[in-house]
Amino acid sequence: MTTDAASSAPPTGLRESKKQETRQLISDVATGLFLAQGFERTTIAEIASAARVAKKTVTNYFPRKEDLALDHQDAFVATLADTVARRRSGESALSALRHAFTEAAAKADPVAGFSGPDFARMVADSPTLTARLRDLHDLREAALADALADATGARRGDITPRTAAALLGAVHRTLFQRIQELTLTGEDNARISATVSAEADSAFDLLAPSLADYAAG
Repeated sequence: MTTDAASSAPPTGLRESKKQETRQLISDVATGLFLAQGFERTTIAEIASAARVAKKTVTNYFPRKEDLALDHQDAFVATLADTVARRRSGESALSALRHAFTEAAAKADPVAGFSGPDFARMVADSPTLTARLRDLHDLREAALADALADATGARRGDITPRTAAALLGAVHRTLFQRIQELTLTGEDNARISATVSAEADSAFDLLAPSLADYAAG
């Protein structure tokens, strides 16, 4: 027998859908305010008021203000490790990551750095977001190191996968920064994609002598 409260509660799927809608609303409102008046000058209270939710609702969905601006951060941190984990049998980590970057550049994937000029300027103008982005690059490299350790049977924390991850992570960090630089100069995504794809070939070629066969599945 169900109580009135239980019978009137929305189904789990509906509750989750409502949560996602609220989260997306808050994120969209926050992004609009950040772009209009700058990340540093925008407060959580302003975001809550504009989204017509309580300030605590904002912080429940986004514990840190930076989380509101960098909404793809979980995917960003995981992307290199996931690419290694999903590589084809016999394919090296270098080859898998190289191909994945080429595909991401062709699609102008936001996770790869294709954020648009307004968003790129907002990040560049914010010391807080710039620092957080550095942290995310470090976290992505650490996740890649663990994936490489698992792929090669090495102990997590071993120097070899950590060094390989540092080299591969440095190329991706440099390419991400390059995309941002070109975005801020006013280049469109098609031109940026063509430019960084060619530059990526040169960058990954530098790693081939040492990593061409590393972590080949």
